[in-house]
Amino acid sequence: MQGTKLFRGTCAALVMAGVTITGHAVAEEYPSKTIEVVTHAGAGGGTDVTTRMMMLRARRELKGDMVVVNKKGGGGSVAMDYYLTVPADGYSILTFTIGHAATVAKGKTKMTLADVRPIARGTDDPQILMTRCGVYADAADFVAKQKEAPITYGTTHVGNIDDVSAFMFTVKGGMKTPKILPFDGGGELATQLIAGAVDSAVLNLAEAASQIEAGDICPMVVLADQRMAGLPDVTTAKEMGIPVSFSTVRGFVVHKDTPDDVAKKIEDALVKSMNHTVYQGFLTSVGLDSTSVAGSDVWGAQLETMVTDMQSALKELGFIE
Repeated sequence: MQGTKLFRGTCAALVMAGVTITGHAVAEEYPSKTIEVVTHAGAGGGTDVTTRMMMLRARRELKGDMVVVNKKGGGGSVAMDYYLTVPADGYSILTFTIGHAATVAKGKTKMTLADVRPIARGTDDPQILMTRCGVYADAADFVAKQKEAPITYGTTHVGNIDDVSAFMFTVKGGMKTPKILPFDGGGELATQLIAGAVDSAVLNLAEAASQIEAGDICPMVVLADQRMAGLPDVTTAKEMGIPVSFSTVRGFVVHKDTPDDVAKKIEDALVKSMNHTVYQGFLTSVGLDSTSVAGSDVWGAQLETMVTDMQSALKELGFIE
């Protein structure tokens, strides 16, 4: 009787320790601890907000806690290099943006696309070339005037998506090389566009929504494959025969060696959470729609294209050799 109790007690202790009586470890259900979501953006920035909005429902889907870890600096290189040091166990997710693609293309980080696997895309926010209302009759006039003389474009980055968008639009459209004037943020740029400091501004819809509604700023050309739901009357560059498409995209990746079942669980949770009405409401508030959300197949293909196109553009413009 005493031996039976001892055997049962030993079995119970082994099970509690995560070991079966056959000597094999009991699989730990994922997640069993807090998941870190690493971003390069400071609190309140577009990437930080997108990440936190995703996490609102993803926590519930994964039945675990999630926290943001901000690693600012170097155009995302600090976050990417940090991410390479954490285990490939699914307890760290990296927010990946078009800015990261530019940093990878420039070779400013140790990370390459081969180091990560795509999980899901959260936003696909096309670059829009905007002007003061009344300056140009329409998109055709906007292009025609630039074939006669260069204009000044306002951007919020140099050597990144904003000025690359302006340069590639004019290069591919046979226009004069533009002058670039950088500003600290989209809000300031929109204000300076209205004031006449620049002729055109490279902005996202949310950055100038109020000025567009007021009739002060007019979107001229959307740099996307298809027209935006929020701007159905605004032509795309491709419709004008100019093969340029750039978006401010934000999505999520994990280590390439993350176990398949864990990566699948993360993807399912993130996609489901971003298709929830809470996240969809956030997309609507910034002028986007449900097409922003995509799984690993679509997101993975876009990651490859982003880095390739960015590298090609930066070379053509002389930012990299």
